[in-house]
Amino acid sequence: MTIPTDYVPYRRKGTVLARPYVENEVLPPHVSVSDTDRAAGSPKVGDMIARNFNNHSDPPDEWLIAQAYFEMHYEL
Repeated sequence: MTIPTDYVPYRRKGTVLARPYVENEVLPPHVSVSDTDRAAGSPKVGDMIARNFNNHSDPPDEWLIAQAYFEMHYEL
């Protein structure tokens, strides 16, 4: 893989609160799901719903993380 010279790799050092998406769950409108993930069929079983660890607003800052991305980048 060739990385463009104006990009520098960064490693995640934060924590994310996450829970599994439940089959047939209706996500509230404040949960962000990217167009790319929607086009791939999300939300679906295996995806995770993440919540900003440092933001406890109401409604909370939440977003969907696709299963493959989550498994590649996160661990307990």
